[in-house]
Amino acid sequence: MTYAELANKGILTQPVYEPGKPIDQVARELGLDPAGIVKLASNENPLGSSPKAIAAAMRALQDAQLYPDGGYYLLRERLAKKWNLGMDQFVIGDGSNEIIELLGHAFLAPGVECVMHQASFVVYKLVTLMFGATPVEVPLAAGLKQDLKALAAAVTPRTRLVFLASPANPIGTTNTEAEIVELARALPPHVILVFDEAYAEYLEKAPDLRPLLAEGRKIICLRTFSKIYGLASLRVGYAYAPKELIAIVQRARQPFNVSAIASAAAVAALDDVEFVEHCRRENRAGLTQLGDGFAKLRLDYVRGEGNFLLVKVGDGVAVFDALQRRGLITRPVKPYGLPEWLRVSVGTREQNARLLDTLAAVLAPN
Repeated sequence: MTYAELANKGILTQPVYEPGKPIDQVARELGLDPAGIVKLASNENPLGSSPKAIAAAMRALQDAQLYPDGGYYLLRERLAKKWNLGMDQFVIGDGSNEIIELLGHAFLAPGVECVMHQASFVVYKLVTLMFGATPVEVPLAAGLKQDLKALAAAVTPRTRLVFLASPANPIGTTNTEAEIVELARALPPHVILVFDEAYAEYLEKAPDLRPLLAEGRKIICLRTFSKIYGLASLRVGYAYAPKELIAIVQRARQPFNVSAIASAAAVAALDDVEFVEHCRRENRAGLTQLGDGFAKLRLDYVRGEGNFLLVKVGDGVAVFDALQRRGLITRPVKPYGLPEWLRVSVGTREQNARLLDTLAAVLAPN
C-alpha cells in the first residue's frame, strides 16, 4: 500500500501555499549576488524591526532553555490594556495564519461553507479546503473593490465563517467602518465574521469593531506583528473576540505555540509607538512614490492602503521573471485570478526608485 493510499481523503488535492521566494534562493537559481537583490514580494517592513522588540528578544534568548509561558500572560495583559478588553478576549498565534487554522479546527467540517471574496488572501481558501468545507468566492466589484453587500448575499444556512480583510491582500483596497458595521449587523447568528486586520496599522484610522463585540456580535479580529512591527520571522499574531469564542479557539491551540522570544518581542513592540509612526509615514511616502511612478509609466494600479500596490503590467508572470533576473523580486498574482497584475511591496525610497527604473526598462518596446 502506498503512502498516497494511506493518506487522508483530500490531502493529495489540497492546494499548497507558495510564499515569495527568499533572496538566497533567487541568488542561487540565477547566479546573482544576494547583496544586490531587492525583495519586494512579501509585504515585509523595509525599515527593519522595532528596536525595542529586538532588544527584548535578545534578553529572552538568555533563557532559551525554558519553555514559554503557555498562556502568554504578559502579552495578553499588554493587549488587554491597549484595546481596553479583557485578557480572556485574546488568543495568541504563530502568526495570524495559525489562528485562521484554529478557526478551521473549531468550526469547519464537510458540508459547511465559508464566504470570501475572489482574489482574497489565499489562506482563507486553503484552510477551508483543509477541513473539507466549501469556499464560496464572491466576485469583486468594479475597480477590484470588495462588495460587502454581495458578501452578505452569499451567506446560506450552511455558512459558518465570512472572511473579510481591510486593507485586503493582495488587492490593497479598504472598506469604510460604516460598510463593515453594516455587513456585521446583516449576518445571521449562525455566522462568524473573521475580520483580518493584518495591515490595519498602516491606516491613519482603522475601523474599530469593538462596539460590535460589546453588542454580542459574532466577530473575531486578527492582527499580526509581521508587518509594521517588522517581526515576520518570529511568527507571532493575535486575535480578539468575545470571550466565549476565544475559549473555543483556545481549545484548538497547541501549548507553547509561540516562542518566548517572539512573545517578549511582541510585548516590547507594542510600546514602540515612535517606530510604528515612523514606518507609517515612510510607507505613505512610498505608496505615493510608487503610485506616481506607475502613473508616469501609464500603468493602471490599485490605490491600496496597505504596504503594497497592485499594478497592471500585461503578462504578470513574464514581467515578474524579467524583474527577478535583474535582481528585483515581486509577486505575480496569477494564482489569484489576476494574470495581468503584479503585487509590489513598498520598499525604501532607493528600492522603489530602482523598481520603477527597472520596470520601465523591462516594459520598453524593443
